[in-house]
Amino acid sequence: MNARLAYLLTYSICYLLSLLPLWVLYRISDGLFYILYYVVRYRRPLVRKNLADSFPEKQAAEIVAIEKAFYAWFCDYIVEALKMFSISEKNISRRMKFVGSEMIAESMRQGKTCSLYLGHYCNWEWITSMPLHVKDGISSQIYHPLENKAVDLAFQKMRSRFGCVNIAMDNSFRKIVTWKRQGRPNTVGYIADQAPGLHNVHLWVDFLNHDTPVFTGAEKITRVTDSEVFYADMERPKRGYYVCTFRKMTLPPGGYENFYYTKEYFRLLEQSIRRAPQYWLWSHNRWKRTREQFNREYSEEERKRMLGRL
Repeated sequence: MNARLAYLLTYSICYLLSLLPLWVLYRISDGLFYILYYVVRYRRPLVRKNLADSFPEKQAAEIVAIEKAFYAWFCDYIVEALKMFSISEKNISRRMKFVGSEMIAESMRQGKTCSLYLGHYCNWEWITSMPLHVKDGISSQIYHPLENKAVDLAFQKMRSRFGCVNIAMDNSFRKIVTWKRQGRPNTVGYIADQAPGLHNVHLWVDFLNHDTPVFTGAEKITRVTDSEVFYADMERPKRGYYVCTFRKMTLPPGGYENFYYTKEYFRLLEQSIRRAPQYWLWSHNRWKRTREQFNREYSEEERKRMLGRL
């Protein structure tokens, strides 16, 4: 009963705040930027280090400019996510544009499963409006349940407002394979740029000037379900407006190579980030796990067995 009341209270507060016009929410965002950046200094040493290590060619003044632009966007992301609790179909369709969605729609009309790779870049919450544009089949996303149950339930409801199905990470393989066996065409969104636990490391890639351990579960599901694969290339032409261009990942001339889609995803994501670095989630401790730590934790035989395995 207490958990239910906590959820209702959390959702009600979020919903009521979301009723404010977006221009008012952006004024709140402006104030929040000042508080987070200058007063609380939220994760500023981590953000500065991530930026400096990722762009060693940039001068200190450039790094600081990107850092401030990141915090300004991050505060906008918070209020934009809040707006999703009540924004109308007409308004979200005007502000969140999709280019190339007909490719995904056609694949699902043919009964196929589609894997959609995206990152914590621009506004990944607004991409859950995709079912308004791709109506054939199931549109879904993998999510990691939040520790706070009330907030988790509120965000699940928000993310499913326009028909997107939420799939808990631990249940993702079973659910998607079941859809495939049942002949139910679907598109699954994977936000695949998080840091995996060391026990889940099967691949390292060169990403933003870092030796980076990456998740490969999306590729495993993609291969098992023989999915069509797309990258969601997000852009923000101006405040309050986004464009998502779907780019199909085609196999190289020699055919499939192990971890091809994962490597291609990180190559494309890096291109997006370098184009406009302020829109990536630099406050995430992305490189907290190192190759040295991995080598200390596991023997050479264990590492050989873990790496290169889908």
